[in-house]
Amino acid sequence: MTKRSISPDGDFVPSADERTFFPQLQLDNSPAAKKAPALEAHYHGHRDRLRARYRESGDAALADYEILEMLLFRLIPRKDTKPIAKALLARFGTLAGVFGAPIALLQEVSGIGEAVALDLKLISTIGHRTLKSELRQKQLLSSWSAVIDYCHAAMAYETKEQFRILFLDKRNTLIADEVQQKGTIDHTPVYPREVVKRALELSATAIILVHNHPSGDPTPSRADIDMTKLIVETAKPLGIAVHDHIIIGKDGHVSLKGLRLF
Repeated sequence: MTKRSISPDGDFVPSADERTFFPQLQLDNSPAAKKAPALEAHYHGHRDRLRARYRESGDAALADYEILEMLLFRLIPRKDTKPIAKALLARFGTLAGVFGAPIALLQEVSGIGEAVALDLKLISTIGHRTLKSELRQKQLLSSWSAVIDYCHAAMAYETKEQFRILFLDKRNTLIADEVQQKGTIDHTPVYPREVVKRALELSATAIILVHNHPSGDPTPSRADIDMTKLIVETAKPLGIAVHDHIIIGKDGHVSLKGLRLF
């Protein structure tokens, strides 16, 4: 349980968790308590108006910072969250950038502590898993946009390279989704024999290779192309097809199969 203390004038001293907690149901006749409604009214009324706009007109009626602000109402109930929402978007550019940002960088924004940063990442995880659930029981080759959306959400804002493999059965439905390797900002070690070995273990008949470029530019390197060809050559004699190798950047993606690079 989060600890709180009371100052000599009767006020609660904020804990390390910037969300705090709602006060206990007890009468507080201190001067600070009597002034509290007037101090809080300026954003409580604003919150009610935002909620009403969202309820009546949906998300199209709200700017990105207002959507983020409404979320922060719940995470930081006793603070004006408009400047925090605007600061997050100014720092990370987009809503996707905010939710994709590492916890440590989120905490560099004034008003965001560890607890709220973790909550934002939890919401991001829920989004990733929702997209992933859309891939289940679908033929991935006929649901390509969903594959790209999922991979972009999961990997585009990672600060280090990841090498992910989607393992498919003979119907091209998803058996497993695994991050096989994690590397540095510009390199991930990939071992073709390990890729094929894992596919055999899962009885996969096809795979889709995916990795991200933290620089944001999804243009394939010579090493990316050579590695892909080597995996194709290793997998083919064992009856495992490589459907594609997708490179994910912040603002887009590249398909090596689409570019006819293997």
